[in-house]
Amino acid sequence: MEKKKGKKKLFIILGSIIFIIVAGVVGYKVHMHYEIEPHVSYNAETMKKEGRDTGSVSDVYMIRDISPEGLMKAYEALGVSPQGKVAVKLSTGEAGNPNYLDPDLIKNLVQHVNGTIVECNTAYGGSKRAETEMHMQVAEEHGFTKIADVDIIDRDGYMAIPVEGGVHLKENWVGKNLADYDFVLVLSHFKGHPMGGFGGALKNISIGIGSREGKVRIHSAGHSHTPALFNLVALTTNQDDFTDSMAEAAKSVSDYEDHGNNITYISVMNRMSVDCDCVSTPAEVDMHDIGILASHDPVALDQACIDLVFEAQDGGSLQERILSLNGLNILTHAQEIGLGNRAYNLISLDE
Repeated sequence: MEKKKGKKKLFIILGSIIFIIVAGVVGYKVHMHYEIEPHVSYNAETMKKEGRDTGSVSDVYMIRDISPEGLMKAYEALGVSPQGKVAVKLSTGEAGNPNYLDPDLIKNLVQHVNGTIVECNTAYGGSKRAETEMHMQVAEEHGFTKIADVDIIDRDGYMAIPVEGGVHLKENWVGKNLADYDFVLVLSHFKGHPMGGFGGALKNISIGIGSREGKVRIHSAGHSHTPALFNLVALTTNQDDFTDSMAEAAKSVSDYEDHGNNITYISVMNRMSVDCDCVSTPAEVDMHDIGILASHDPVALDQACIDLVFEAQDGGSLQERILSLNGLNILTHAQEIGLGNRAYNLISLDE
């Protein structure tokens, strides 16, 4: 009799476990479902030829010469004269990843603006950039400390800045030392990303400027803030809610910088893998280098980079990565909340 009761109890426990697992998988799939936004060009010239309304249009400058001189020309086209202390936001790249921006490429520009390279620590376990001391060591190994001072701006914690018009975030937790700077020059390496689909200007000022806790808040659409090797809330956040939150965090940074007047953007399209510079062993680069693009509008800048990837005959891998994760949603939401325009005029700086 006791054996029968024991077996019955075991079956009930096993049945309950199986039910929880099945329900969890089904619930997870439903929760994570998202529609794939197809790619269409937002080049104003193309839109006009197709009879599409452009709405507001932003200027994006492009030069195919990927060199210190080409980078300087792209910067000069923006017509900015930063005053005060200048932060140059870039990714120092994970240890082992060779695709971060070459310090020799950016040295002249960084020193021209008398800039301090700024970064924030990562939120994920296993990274050599999760703690300030190790992060500084990686920055040194990658050559950034040789060309400028480097400031890990969340080394002393975070500060909360408001998110105006956000659906998921009401505030954004950024590196506390962002307050020490008067102007931000955003230097981005455009590439793919294993979670967001792609990484460009918007990722660089959202996840990139978020403190460790702030990064988790973005990944979890505001529901969690605890960095961990395995954060279930962040991992089970709907993909569109995550990219929406990136757009909202990016807008908060732009608003904090005098509503975009004290921040500008340059993106380098070279060594483009489907993986981000944050991946220690990225997939191989399998498409050609394209050029350097610059704009005061991060939405238009990312859109122009996306369109160039989709025009490239060898861009299939990166195109698939972007679409499979509905990466274009960040551009849709960023425009909806007033951060910038997807439509752009592409202005060539090539001689």
